[in-house]
Amino acid sequence: MTALDDVLAAHGAAVRPLYQVLGLLRTGPHELADLVRLTGAPRRSVEDVLAALEADLERSAAGVRITPRACPAYRTYALPELPDPLDAAVAARPELLAALAERIAAVPPPLAALDHVQATPETILRRALWLDSRYDLRRTPVLFLGDHDLTSLAVHAVCPQAQLSVVDLDERVLSYLDATSERAIRTVHTDLRVGLPPSVTGTADLVFSDPPYTPEGMGLFAARAVQALREPTLGRILLAYGYSPRHPALGAQVQRSLATLGLTFEAILPDFNRYTGAQAIGGAADLYVCQPTAKAKKAGGRKGNSTIYTRGPQSVEAPGTKPALLAAVREIAAEGGLALETRPVGWASSGPEGDAVAMDLSGDPGPWLLRTLLGTNARRLALLVPNNHPDLGDAQAQAALTGLVSAKYRLRLLRSTPDNRHAVVVADLVEHPSDLLTRGHARLANAVLDAPPDLADLRLVDVPRHRLAELLPG
Repeated sequence: MTALDDVLAAHGAAVRPLYQVLGLLRTGPHELADLVRLTGAPRRSVEDVLAALEADLERSAAGVRITPRACPAYRTYALPELPDPLDAAVAARPELLAALAERIAAVPPPLAALDHVQATPETILRRALWLDSRYDLRRTPVLFLGDHDLTSLAVHAVCPQAQLSVVDLDERVLSYLDATSERAIRTVHTDLRVGLPPSVTGTADLVFSDPPYTPEGMGLFAARAVQALREPTLGRILLAYGYSPRHPALGAQVQRSLATLGLTFEAILPDFNRYTGAQAIGGAADLYVCQPTAKAKKAGGRKGNSTIYTRGPQSVEAPGTKPALLAAVREIAAEGGLALETRPVGWASSGPEGDAVAMDLSGDPGPWLLRTLLGTNARRLALLVPNNHPDLGDAQAQAALTGLVSAKYRLRLLRSTPDNRHAVVVADLVEHPSDLLTRGHARLANAVLDAPPDLADLRLVDVPRHRLAELLPG
């Protein structure tokens, strides 16, 4: 048995992607990333194949291939391929595919701290075509929990009559979707760890999401998806999820998390999603089609764990904030003898008005600071944030933040405090604060005369940032 045979045998029934790697290496040079992306084989498995073939490989600037003289010896490493009807359906829409590729090329760059990995144009079109063939999208409201991949744009293109909504933590994505869809897709801001906005709770028949690939992240997004359904047992939840076949225990953890929530697996479509990146899982993920049981209704409203990502300050392995930093923030908040209270991150509900409130926003991915200022009422807030927070990055960013809340709070931005990795934003209530800004949890239809119709059901804390200027006092 050759070294290659040893590698193939070690992969058991999951060996087919490695045969596809061999096929690509026979046809021409390919870079390692392309071998992963085109086959769905984990990067380490592809590297094992290349190591076994080293004597017969030819490397160039274009990539690596099996030398022409050695190709005949590897023709036996092939398996029959059946055509995928969805691949044919995607190929039959070249103009739409090209348009989606342009949209993806212009989308704001992925944020590692939010586990963004971009799906390919073919994948988002496959998603849209599959949904359109499986469900009546003309009569089935669809909610996307996060949509950096722009799947909502693909669905809108395939079925313009579809009623689509997107909730996302990333303000840039919401702004981009508004601009590119001409507001045909409803956009709402939220952090699912804080809660699902009332305006989208119980409104959807289908929920689609590509969550963080941790048990905590998958469980939270699935729970929020249940909350979003009008009638959970009649709705469907579609989740992208991938794990390396070298580590099946990770997949088992996530599936247990979903089953514990009360979801049944109606289907698991293998390697349905392909990505630019995510080489550890072969640049591929399955599509889980889930139907909630009656049990899911009770579990849907659970509180979200703040550490749900695989990378960054909110990763499941991130260390907590040092007590000395929190103590320094509390001291700043209580200056002048104000009565102090410490609150967790959150703006889902109004809560009581505070005298002095200290809050740890050191894991803020960007939007928490503004949402906290909009959604918390106190004589003083002292908020610990990263020193490189985007709202503090330069004079223009600072002026923009200050301007948005100036009718409620006077801000002091204490950079490099309490240490050089953090800053403290101190917000003191102005003498006559804006009624709207102190009612951040009221429906805009009740709080604003002539609120834009597409914002009327939202609360101020749920309005995408780029649209706040339409509402706030000048």
